[in-house]
Amino acid sequence: MKILVLNCGSSSVKYKLFDMTTKTILGQGGVEKLGMRGSFLRHTRADGDRVTLEGEILTHQSAIEYILGVLISQKHGAIRSLEEIDAVGHRLVHGGEKFNSSVLIDDEVISKIEECIEIAPLHNPPNLAGINAIKELLPNIPQVGVFDTAFHQTMEPHAYMYAIPYSLYTKYGIRRYGFHGTSHRYVSKRACEFLGLEYEKAKLITCHIGNGASITAIKEGKSIDTSMGFTPVEGLMMGTRSGDIDAGVVTFLMDKEVLGTESASTLFNKHSGVLGISGVSSDMRDLDKAIAEGNDHAKLALKMYQYRIKKYIGSYLAVLGGADAIIFTGGVGENQSATREAVCSDMEWLGISIDSATNANTHGIEAIVSTPNSKIKIVVIPTDEELMIATDTMQIITKS
Repeated sequence: MKILVLNCGSSSVKYKLFDMTTKTILGQGGVEKLGMRGSFLRHTRADGDRVTLEGEILTHQSAIEYILGVLISQKHGAIRSLEEIDAVGHRLVHGGEKFNSSVLIDDEVISKIEECIEIAPLHNPPNLAGINAIKELLPNIPQVGVFDTAFHQTMEPHAYMYAIPYSLYTKYGIRRYGFHGTSHRYVSKRACEFLGLEYEKAKLITCHIGNGASITAIKEGKSIDTSMGFTPVEGLMMGTRSGDIDAGVVTFLMDKEVLGTESASTLFNKHSGVLGISGVSSDMRDLDKAIAEGNDHAKLALKMYQYRIKKYIGSYLAVLGGADAIIFTGGVGENQSATREAVCSDMEWLGISIDSATNANTHGIEAIVSTPNSKIKIVVIPTDEELMIATDTMQIITKS
C-alpha cells in the first residue's frame, strides 16, 4: 500500500510517499516560497536521485500538481502512475474539540475543519487548500486527516481551562488545545517499544524541542497536560515565540508601543524567544557560534531556553507522580546534547541521572542517555510525524 502524506503550510507544501508494506519512503520533498517569486520544488527519491524544479507556483493546487508530476516523471519519479497511490494523509493543525482522533475526510469533516478556522486562521486554510486540491486532482482517492490537537483531547477540564470567565470558553472555545500531538504520540509509543515498557501503564514526559517546542505529560497512553495552549505561543521559550508571558505585559506593550492585535501577534510569535533575547538568530547553531564568540545575550537566551524546559519537566513530574522516562525529540532535542545535559543536570534527587559521555555522542539516533542507575530513563527518539500520519491513514482506509 502506498500512502502520500501532505503537510500544507501558508507558503510551503511538504510531502512524503510511503510504501507501507516496508514502511520505506519512496520519494519526498517540498514546494517552498509558494505564491512568491523564486518558488521551487525539491524532490529526493529513495535511491538518492535529487532534483530542484523552479517555476511560478502560486497556489496549493499548482504546488500539488508539481508534486504529483515529479512523483510519476520518467526521469525522477518514484512510481509509474498516480493510480499506485492508495490514499493521501494530511497533517491538520487544529481540530478544536471536534476531533479526538484521525478521521476519513468527507464533506462533513471539511465543514467542521472550516468551523475551526476562527481559532486557527493561519493554519487551517492552507490545510483545507491541500484537501481541496486532492479532491480536484485525485477525486477517487480516499483522504485522511490527522490533527495535531487530537492527542491532547484526553486532558481533563482542570488542565485545559483558563481562569477567565467560563462564558468566554462557551462563547469562543478559549481553552488549552495543545499542538505537536502527532509527534508526542509517535515518540511516546516508540520509546515504550524501545525500552520494553507497556504503553498503557507508562508515565512519560515527551519533550518536542526545536524552533517550535512543547512538552507533554502522558499517563497510561493519554495526554494529561501539555505546554502549548489556545495557540502555539504558550509554554516554552521557542525560536521566535515568547512562550509563557504575563498577559499584563501584552496589554502594557500594546499601549506603550501603540500596537494593534496583528502587530502584537507578530511581536510575540515572530520577534521574541531565542531571536528576541539574543538578537542573533532563532537557530541554535548560530546561537552556539555567538556564545563561543562571547556574546552575553546569546548566553542568556540559551540559559532561559534550557531553564524553562527544566521547569516544565519538574511540574509534570509532580502532575504524574514521577515518570518512567523523559523523551527528547525535535531538532534540538535530538541533536543538541548540551541542552539535554543542562536540562537533566542536578536532578539526581528526582531519580534523573544523565550519562554525559553517552549523551555527548548522541545525535539524531535512538539512544538511552541516562546512567544505568537512573530511576527515570532519559531517551532520545527521533520523531517521525509523517510515518504516524501514514500509519493512521492506512489503518483508517483499511477499516472503511
